[in-house]
This record gives sequence, structure tokens and C-alpha cells, in this order.
Amino acid sequence: MAITAYPFDSQAVTETQFSYLFRELSSGVAASSDSSAFRVSAAGTSMAVTVQPGFALVRGHAVLSTAVETVTIPAADTATRTDAVVLRLDPTANTITLAVLKGAPGSPSPSLTQTDSGIYELRLAWVTVPGNATSITASNVAEGRQFTRGYVGSWWNSTRPTSPRLGDLGFNRSTSAWEFWNGSSWANLAPSVSWPSVTDKPSVFPPAAHTHSWSQISDAPSTIAPSAHKHAWGDITGTPSTYPPSSHSHSWSSITSKPSTFPPSSHSHSQYLTSGSTISWANGTKRAHAYHVGGSGTYYAVWVDGSGDFGRNTSSIRYKTNVRDSEVTSGDVLALRPRVYDRKDYEKPDGTPVTGRKNEFGLIAEEVFETLPEIVCFNEEGEIETVRYDLLGVALLPVVQDQEARIKALEERLSALEGQVSAT
Repeated sequence: MAITAYPFDSQAVTETQFSYLFRELSSGVAASSDSSAFRVSAAGTSMAVTVQPGFALVRGHAVLSTAVETVTIPAADTATRTDAVVLRLDPTANTITLAVLKGAPGSPSPSLTQTDSGIYELRLAWVTVPGNATSITASNVAEGRQFTRGYVGSWWNSTRPTSPRLGDLGFNRSTSAWEFWNGSSWANLAPSVSWPSVTDKPSVFPPAAHTHSWSQISDAPSTIAPSAHKHAWGDITGTPSTYPPSSHSHSWSSITSKPSTFPPSSHSHSQYLTSGSTISWANGTKRAHAYHVGGSGTYYAVWVDGSGDFGRNTSSIRYKTNVRDSEVTSGDVLALRPRVYDRKDYEKPDGTPVTGRKNEFGLIAEEVFETLPEIVCFNEEGEIETVRYDLLGVALLPVVQDQEARIKALEERLSALEGQVSAT
């Protein structure tokens, strides 16, 4: 029978038949030309290259790589040569493998073996091997992949389809232009048009709005009366050598022989800081000055928060809600450990060094937090900052009250014992 059709259900199809069917799809990497599929690059400081994973068709056979492969380049010769990295189809061994075709020094890159029924090689890259080289660099590897064709393809000049058909269309990445096979050569799909090739164009054109340089103007006057203009001071002659100063001002830094300090004149202030105002920390720290108080009227303890806002420390029930008994026990207070310590040295914002106070007496806030967290304060970052020493006296009240109760109980027992002794 002269006509054979396949594949159909319940029909045996040979490798040769399938290969003949799929080779019509053309050999090449089955991906976009800007993808990394089967892209070859330098492996690093060695005579090797790496090949990225990908899927390709090689003369009707499929090959799938799922991991980066490393291929060794043969040792360098004394002169430069060009090798080729290929996918090699061997139908007899039923394999498609990565291989290196070693070139000859001073000769073009090695030719590919592309038989119809035997070995078929598909180039992936050219590798220039400099004389006596010990490693392959990125500049030594040149793109050489060919891609499968559909209705539209993509290639470089060096990887155009080897057997194009009339009407094959593709984007040439070397020229950044669309081209097609016209039966004998690759033609630009949208060629640029030169002026000589334009037909039916007019022979002359009326001039559009334009300008001319002065040298192009004929019959121009030799002299021109000056219009309003200015001159630089250095161009003016006969100027006076000095001028009486007009009304002006001077910057403070330009004044000489000024006193270094000035005693304040008599003055007064119209208002004072009130609750809710913000303290301007003139001394560069958040520490109030150690001024005492005097005069008549009510005295308040003042609280200052981390933002510089301050207010009165009030105790009236008018300012309080949710009032309840304290759960502080005398054991919590008696567990506190008085300490003696030295303050760390520091610098003021202006760079002035300050030596910390030595042998200072007080509590460690972290230790207080373990038994009496009610009197520990935190900073804006949530870190333990200080102890509310003003509340320490309140915390001591349960201790005093407990001791008072114990003293009274002991006095009553002592009085009872004395009465028993007197009765006997």
C-alpha cells in the first residue's frame, strides 16, 4: 500500500514515524527567545559553562531538562579557538545529551552534524576559548540558541531558521526589526524609505517660517544705533574712587570690638507656664533646675512627661475614678533592696562631657518591678525607666499598718499576762 496514515487508536506507531511527524515542528528550544530555557552562561572560575533547564525539540524528538547542568569545556590551546555547546540526538542510543564540539585554533566554529536518521546536533551557544585560558568568563559565551517556529518566530542573525519556508515571519533581535522569508532572502517587513525612493513628490516647496544667521544676510547696515542696554562696572571710566555710605545694615558677625556678654536690662514677663504647656529644655536635658519655692498660695508637685508636657500632681477625689483598696502587701515592700551605685558618664547635646555622680543611694527599677511593679515607669519605647519614689511612701503604709496591728496585739497579750501574774 502506497499511503500510510497514523497515529490512530489500536495502531502501532514506530519511533521513526513519530519522529517524521514531529520534525515538521522544526528543531529548536520551545520557548521565547528572551527566556532562560537552555541558556548557556559561564560557570565561574573554571573551564566550564552552565546550561539552564528547558524543553526543546530535536529532529522530532523531545528533551526536557529540569535542573541546571554544568558542562566542562576542553582545556585551552595555545591559540584562541571557538567551541560549540549542543544538544546531541543519538537515535541508536535513544538519547539526547549536552555535548561540546571542540573547534580548531584559527578556524571557524565546528560544523554541526545534522543527519535525517542518525546523529543530529542543535547548537545552544558558541564559546570562545582564549589561548592558555584557565577559566571561561561571561564575555566568552555567545548566544546560539535556535527556537521552534510556529506562525511567528524570534531569532538573531546567527540563529535564523536554516530551512525557511516562503512567508516565515519573525522578529530579528539583532536588527530589532520584523522580517520574513521571501523565497530567496530575509526581507524587512517595514523597511525604511529614503527620499530618492519616494515617487510623485513635488520638485519645490514654499519656505516655512525660519531664521537666518547674521552672516547670511546681505545688504545689512555697517553700524546700528545702540538700543537700551547695560555695562559692567569695570567698563565705566571716570568713576569716583569713594562713595559716602547710604543707609545700610551689618550682620552681627561683621561687627568688631563688641562685648562678649551683656547684663540683662530691667524687664518682666507677661505669663508663666501653666498645666498643659511644654517645657523648653534649654539646658539640653530633661532635668528641671533645682530651684526652691517661696511665697504664699498652694504648692503642687509637678509631673513632666517625655514630650516636655507638665501638670500638677493632684490627690483630690475629684480627679479620680475606680477607687479601690491596694493589694500591695508588706512582703512586697520589704523585698525591696536599697542599693549604692555610680551614675554613668555622658555628654550633653553640645558635646560637653559630664561625670556621673558616685556612691548614689537608691533602688534599681528592674528589681522593684519584680515585687512592686505599681511604682515602676516605662519610657516611650516600653523599656523600664524609673521608680515613682513619690509613691514609695504610700507603698510603705501597709508595712506600718501591719506593724501597728502586731504591736497592739502584743500589747494586749502582754497586758493579759501581767494580769494573770498579778492574780497569782
